[in-house]
Amino acid sequence: MKLLGLDYGDRRIGVAVSDMFGWTAQGIEVVQRREDGSHLQRIAELARLHEVGEVVVGLPKNMNGTIGPRGELCIEFAESLRELLGLPVHLWDERLTTVSAERTLLEADVSRKKRKQVVDKIAAGLILQNYLDSKSNR
Repeated sequence: MKLLGLDYGDRRIGVAVSDMFGWTAQGIEVVQRREDGSHLQRIAELARLHEVGEVVVGLPKNMNGTIGPRGELCIEFAESLRELLGLPVHLWDERLTTVSAERTLLEADVSRKKRKQVVDKIAAGLILQNYLDSKSNR
């Protein structure tokens, strides 16, 4: 079964998908958030296209483990997806994934403009990969 991983941000949503075996995650797209909610329809379209059975949404926690305003928005987003898709939606601690994605791109000497275009997709891949790794270690 494939899983969809999402990095929910203020302006963009990074999207990643796993392979059929749930071993690896690959960033596939960055969806622009829209006031009309069309970004939700695009995510639903991607879920159908990739035949995913579950969704993982990054939950940004504070460093002390508490959930702040940004985390509350992600929880609401996850609830919306659960209703829209009719699939299990898991929240996964995403602390420092965007920082890690940025660092990876800097080390690869990717230009600032290109980093901005792909950092959310890479962060989504990291969120999903961390989730998959935790499942395989159980």
